Amino acid sequence: MSGTVLTTVVVPTVGRASLSRVLAAVRPRAGWSVADVVVVDDRPDDDGPDDDGDARPGLAVGDDVRVVRSYGRGPAGARNVGIRAARTPWVSFLDDDVEPELDWLAHLAADLAEAPPDVAGIQGRVVVPLTTERRPDDFARSTAGLATARWITADMTYRRAALLSAGGFDERFPRAYREDADLALRVQRNGARLVRGRRTVVHPVRAESDGISVRQQRGNADDRLMDALHGPQWRARADAPRGRISRHVAVTACAVAAGAGLLTRRRRVGTLALAAWAAGTTDLFLHRWLPGSRSAAETRRMAWTSAVIPVAATWHSAQGWWRHRRAAPWPEQRWLVLFDRDGTLVHDVPYNADPEKVDPVDGAAEALAVLRGGGAYVGVVTNQSGVGRGLLTHDEVDAVNARVDELLGPFDVWKVCPHAPDDGCDCRKPGPAMVRDACGELGVPEERCVVIGDIGADVDAARAAGATGILVPTAVTRPEEVTAAAFVRADLQSSVASVLAWMGQGEPR
Repeated sequence: MSGTVLTTVVVPTVGRASLSRVLAAVRPRAGWSVADVVVVDDRPDDDGPDDDGDARPGLAVGDDVRVVRSYGRGPAGARNVGIRAARTPWVSFLDDDVEPELDWLAHLAADLAEAPPDVAGIQGRVVVPLTTERRPDDFARSTAGLATARWITADMTYRRAALLSAGGFDERFPRAYREDADLALRVQRNGARLVRGRRTVVHPVRAESDGISVRQQRGNADDRLMDALHGPQWRARADAPRGRISRHVAVTACAVAAGAGLLTRRRRVGTLALAAWAAGTTDLFLHRWLPGSRSAAETRRMAWTSAVIPVAATWHSAQGWWRHRRAAPWPEQRWLVLFDRDGTLVHDVPYNADPEKVDPVDGAAEALAVLRGGGAYVGVVTNQSGVGRGLLTHDEVDAVNARVDELLGPFDVWKVCPHAPDDGCDCRKPGPAMVRDACGELGVPEERCVVIGDIGADVDAARAAGATGILVPTAVTRPEEVTAAAFVRADLQSSVASVLAWMGQGEPR
């Protein structure tokens, strides 16, 4: 068997050299191919774009791979950008440091073909190879835990509809930690099932600095966010080990008590607390050191990090509890901003059939980036009466739209009315159908939708659908349209600023 697997492979990256191996593995093989491959470049702005403003230096991908940017938003935000770029029924996430096996594509095809309708996600199998020359060190054993972890995005495929229904990944998780478990719990809460598939990826153990185990304690803050969102029993549902946070807090308390006792000359209290701290630290040291190589370098590393880890874990846990103590379910405010195409996003070329004539309005790309960075969906609703008048073909309109998407996208939704004014359709603006359909496709209530356009039909369509319209006047805007509009802004930047303010306030004001 062979064919095209109807999934978009999304690979977030910060520019690791291993990315080339991932891309090589997902390219057509043995007659199988995927519908699309999207690399999400999550390097921050200070890495600088190349001269063309496209993929940044050092990110080597071929012409058959799309590159979109997420501007250093972290793994959750980068994957959300990938979801928005996808147009397939399934979305397959791979980390940029895994190695899919040779039969990965064929097994992915089988996984998706055999999935019943109530299965929303299928996890691949993860293999972590450990050296046989010596016993694995502490970090290698931690990495090996990925082989038994549930619903991790090292290799995880979801139905795109399930991702949209759940609101995507919660971007309050800033690291590659717990954001996948949180998403899985929300998808399952919606009544869907998650299962394991046949395909396999290898996750090598990367070389890390001595302090990696201390830096990993930042994940305790993410655990407190999980507590706030899913309650104290989330670990059982996510099959996540309890960890040693209670012991770390106790050991840290002993250290504080020892210092206080000695400073206040309460030597008995200080001595007992110091002994308890030493016992707790020794227990942690032995827990980490005995299964390892026990080399001199490993012993030194285990000794100093075992003294620091309890304090770091306690600090991050307390910080996370305070920051997330009132955390609301994700997404807190998911909005949709729909743009008119001609005269709003791109300069108006009447009945344009040539993609080369697409010219974005000044500031359009920056305004869209701000909205995406703020967590809003973005889409396009456009009247293309040239099709109904016989002046354009559907293919020509699609080609121009593809060029707009290439220059300014990815857009989460496109709605096009091809009818002439006299056809009597209900989709042509100022009718509400395109706005309502876009909201329905993304699961956004109309009251959280804003339509931005340059003529009265755009804001009238918004009003008819129960959404909010913003008029950005141009030379073709009539004075009476400006007078009738509830919200008028000078340009896209000020329009976007208003939308972001409304998102924070909960309603247009």
